[in-house]
Amino acid sequence: MSNEILYLLLPDFAPHEMVYLAQAVASDDFALKSNPKYINKIVAPTMDPIKSIGGFLTIPDYSFDTIPADYAALVLIGGFGWTTPLAEQVVPIVKNAIEQGKITGAICNAASFMAANRFLNHVSHTGNGLDQLQQWGGDNYTNPGMYLHCQAVSDKNIVTANGSAALEFAKELLILLDNDTPERIKMFYQFHKQGFCELFKQ
Repeated sequence: MSNEILYLLLPDFAPHEMVYLAQAVASDDFALKSNPKYINKIVAPTMDPIKSIGGFLTIPDYSFDTIPADYAALVLIGGFGWTTPLAEQVVPIVKNAIEQGKITGAICNAASFMAANRFLNHVSHTGNGLDQLQQWGGDNYTNPGMYLHCQAVSDKNIVTANGSAALEFAKELLILLDNDTPERIKMFYQFHKQGFCELFKQ
């Protein structure tokens, strides 16, 4: 199995939604890992630099045409691109990932995209509220009974989260990836959730 984690970006993506996960994969408490278990890679529609909501440009490692057949996880990062026709090109990529049993994550509008394309109809899940999932999903979304109103949900190798849950999203994916010991993943989560001054009081 390849050790690459693929972050799939569409134009006007939300960069904060990938920061915690990418950081935990590439570094520990003190420095970059010399031998990380996983490697972060960017997938975009083409090999042209892709712009975030804030205007920063990211250079992709792969395009939709050159995405590798094997990888450790596919992570769909939210943003405004999921409302455009480009999102339709992602459907076969996600379908292939789920059929192969790959760890698949979707946050914010990417979770709504998952609902709209029937990928959440057999798993517990969350997103930017049930109303948005139903609005985007229409008749394709048939599983409101397994919607959970919480920050992030992990079920059957599929992780979903709302747009304010980048840290919880990262935690659930790190657990599935077995990126570190459960204790260290918990420590990473608590450090960023509670803050340095709360955890290390003088």
